[in-house]
Amino acid sequence: MNLKRYLSHLTRRVLCNPIVYKVYEKTLLNQVKDGNKPEHIGIILDGNRRWALEQAKSKDKTASFEVGHRAGADKVEELLRWCLDLDIRTITIYSFSTENFQRAEEEVEHILNLLNERLEKVKTSREIHENKVCIRALGRLNLLPERTQQLIREVEEATKEYDRHYLNIAVAYGGRAEMVDAMKKIAAEVKEGLLSVDEIDERVVEENLYTSHLPKSDPDLIIRTSGEERLSGFLLWQAAYSELCFMDVYWPDFRRIDLLRAVRTYQQRERRFGA
Repeated sequence: MNLKRYLSHLTRRVLCNPIVYKVYEKTLLNQVKDGNKPEHIGIILDGNRRWALEQAKSKDKTASFEVGHRAGADKVEELLRWCLDLDIRTITIYSFSTENFQRAEEEVEHILNLLNERLEKVKTSREIHENKVCIRALGRLNLLPERTQQLIREVEEATKEYDRHYLNIAVAYGGRAEMVDAMKKIAAEVKEGLLSVDEIDERVVEENLYTSHLPKSDPDLIIRTSGEERLSGFLLWQAAYSELCFMDVYWPDFRRIDLLRAVRTYQQRERRFGA
């Protein structure tokens, strides 16, 4: 274990004390609540399998990716509540990439079954409907099983009129694939005579991306868990001026104070957008 991860683990052990945690959480909340909060946060949910492996080692059990992915799915539900409490309008979560289809068939099947389970739950979620959360799936959805596609259509239909908050689920998603798909749509318009080459600009590209339905498609802040420091194809066009925050914690261990720390980091940075 490197020094950075050791210090992170040591800090987390200290914060396991409920009293210490509550005091620190309240301090962080007071620091960020009146500041300029990000309107759109993107989160790369990384580390489910490694979390499961460490859990298995500490408890002398066989590692199971199912345990990790289910814990990660539970954490997404907590994340939504935390963001609603902070009045963050838009969340985009990177849950399953086009490259993830290369994993073992058993694991892919488990992840997609877990997605189906949570989509079923979302359809009747009081929290979703009371807070007017519009839910959309971003990606090459045609690559997903028909049952998953049907559930996505049902959830999107049930929440399509909402505009107070937005939850985007990047599934079967790749940043390069998104740009290729946008270029194909633009090329089709040019071919049909609906658009000239000279009219193609940034606005036209953005109108053809998966995120075109959002009031603000570019994330102000992107968080990645697990200690990895790369975007892995996440919102490549939209992330041009996003603030990046890499956290040395596996996704299932992500806590409200980690979100508050990321927001505080965002508030402390001076955003000039190239000016």
